[in-house]
This record gives sequence, C-alpha cells and structure tokens, in this order.
Amino acid sequence: MTLPALLDIQAALADRQIDGWLLYDFKGQNPTALAALGLTGKMLTRRWMAWIPRVGEPVLVHHAIEAQPFAEFTWRKLAYASWQSLDDIFRRLLPPGGRVAMEYWPGGGIPYLSRVDGGTVERIRAFGVEVVSSAHLVQWLLCRWDEGQVESHRRAAMQLEVAKEGAFHLIGERVRAGKPVLEHEVQDFLMARFADAGLITDHPPIVAVGPHSGDPHYCPGADRPTEIGRDQVVMIDLWAKENDPRATFADVTWMAFTGRNPSEKVREVWDTVVRARDVGLETIAARAAKGETILGWQIDRVVRDYIHDRGYGEFFVHRTGHNIGAHADHGDGTHLDDLETQDARPLVVDTCFSIEPGVYLPEFGVRSEINVFFGREGPKVYTPAQRSLRLLG
Repeated sequence: MTLPALLDIQAALADRQIDGWLLYDFKGQNPTALAALGLTGKMLTRRWMAWIPRVGEPVLVHHAIEAQPFAEFTWRKLAYASWQSLDDIFRRLLPPGGRVAMEYWPGGGIPYLSRVDGGTVERIRAFGVEVVSSAHLVQWLLCRWDEGQVESHRRAAMQLEVAKEGAFHLIGERVRAGKPVLEHEVQDFLMARFADAGLITDHPPIVAVGPHSGDPHYCPGADRPTEIGRDQVVMIDLWAKENDPRATFADVTWMAFTGRNPSEKVREVWDTVVRARDVGLETIAARAAKGETILGWQIDRVVRDYIHDRGYGEFFVHRTGHNIGAHADHGDGTHLDDLETQDARPLVVDTCFSIEPGVYLPEFGVRSEINVFFGREGPKVYTPAQRSLRLLG
C-alpha cells in the first residue's frame, strides 16, 4: 500500500468535498498511515502526520528528533518540539470551518478505520474543523489493485495450493501407515513450503484437528502437541504473499477427513458451509450484473441467513469475509460483515475479499474459504474452490 499520485488524491478529496486528509500516527497506532507512506518498520517514537490539502502542497510534520525517516520525501516538512509548536502548526495548516479526513469512524463502528485515538480527534476539532472518516479515501486510493497486484495474488494462490496439497499428502500418508503426525509438524511443513516458494506471512498457518477445528483462530504449537489420528476432521487455513511490498495476499481454508466415511453430521455441516459460500458469491455476481451497489453487510446477511435457516446460525461466530490487501491479509477495505460490525461500505471495483463462512461445533468445525477479486466484469475467483471434503483415510 502506497499513496497514489498527488493529483489523484486531490481529485478524490474534491469529489467528496473534503478540504484535506490528515494522516496521523503515534507509535504504530495507525498502520494505514504507516503503510501509505512506506514508513512501516521505521523508528518513530513521536507523533507524526502528513497533511494533504485538496489544493496546494502536502506537508509532513515530524518531531525535531525524528527527521531522518522522512529525509527522502520531497514534500515540504515542518518540525516541532513542544506541544505549543505543534499546535501552531495545526493552526497554520488546518482550514477553519473545513472538513478534514482522518482514520476515524463514528462510534468506532469499523475498527479498521478507527486508528486515531479519541483525544487526538477532539484536539483537531478544537481548531474549528469537522473531522470526517477517511474510509472511502482509504478504500479508493489504497485498497484497489493494479494488474501486477492481481498477478501476484494469483501466483501466491498457486503456491498455497501446492503447499496445501503437500500437507494433505503428509497427513494421509502418515495416517494410513499408522504413524503419528502432529498439528504443529504440519504447520512447520507448510512454513517450509512457504520459504521454498519465496512467500512470507504474518502468522503461521492454522492446522486444527477434531475439537480444535471448532476454534476458528486456533493456533497449534509444540507446547501443546496434538496428534492427527484416524476418522477426524482436519482444518488447514493458510495465507501468504510474495516478498515484495506491493505483492498481495492469498488466503484459503480447506477441510479434510482422515478416513473414508465421515459421519452424517460432518457431511451435513460441510454441505451447509459450502453452499453458503457459493450463495454469497452468486449473490455478488447477480447484483454486479445488474449494476447494483453492494454493501458489505448485505452479503454477510445473505450467507448468515442461509446458515441460520439450516439450524446452525448460533455456531457461525465470525463475519463472512474480510478485505485482502498488500500490507496485511486483513486489509482496510470493505468487509462482508453484519455481525462483528455492520459494514455499510460498498464493494469497490478492483478490490479483493474473502468469502469464508464457518460452523463451529464443540466436536469439530468446518470453514471453506475463497478469495474474490471484484473486477469491472464482476467477481473473479483465482483461489481453487473446494467442492468435496478431502478423504485422507
């Protein structure tokens, strides 16, 4: 994620009748701002900000002891040391009576866009400006993919497919031979495949067997070794990207059974989850074909209602999908969510998101995940969609 050309940013500000965008961060509280300016990983211990006006020259504001991280920027720079000097800079930059966008959402309703603390929002308002959410700017300017990023997503998806198949082969081979294989061993295998393929990730994959698969964000480890035995449900959730700042993530979840005859309950839950996933994609395709605006919460509601009508609503405990980005697998764009939040943002062309419903019972859980690139011709899926439960017995 990096800022586009200044003229494009200012055109977006003009379209939304916003007088300027104030990107603000303190000690990494706003990863959106850090990623946008390519400052992730820099030593920044004081408040800094970038002011991008609708008309005029952008300005970088930093503390006097932290000029070095901004040395390569050609924008005008202002340094402050005291709080009084910082306030003086705000008075000079902020337009009285104007509308200023920040990474803020009313009531904190969308945490991904609630990056700036409430006290700072109050402080900016005290200079006589209206603070509005930068959500639409962030999505339009920072979350859309170009052709190169789409191709990087496709390549990452292909490598995840190879890694996943290798993991299933390992599990099946060991189970059939009556030899133990542990969850964290499979996780280590996948991380090794990532390294071989030049992929990076922010967290090792999920490998969960039996009741652990009923915990959506279960994390295996050598400190709690768990054997994958016969006639058990296994979940593998893996996400990664190429080692390039502009490369984008791919993120998939696949399910297996370490036997030949899953129970009727396992088959029923599997069928429910897969059909719910497909209903979500079909709804997006149908509405896009009609030229309709599609809000994130609407797709979550369609998928959630399908699962609820089949008696498993209380066991679907997370949103249907998340935006997928470059600086993070869970990006800043629209999420398919009417549970954790009500995401009323529209799906924007050239963005990507997951569809990953799940049903989590005490004895096992099932999740099925695809990634959807929302192109100008409608949704496109570059991650293979699992159609049947993998049988590894």
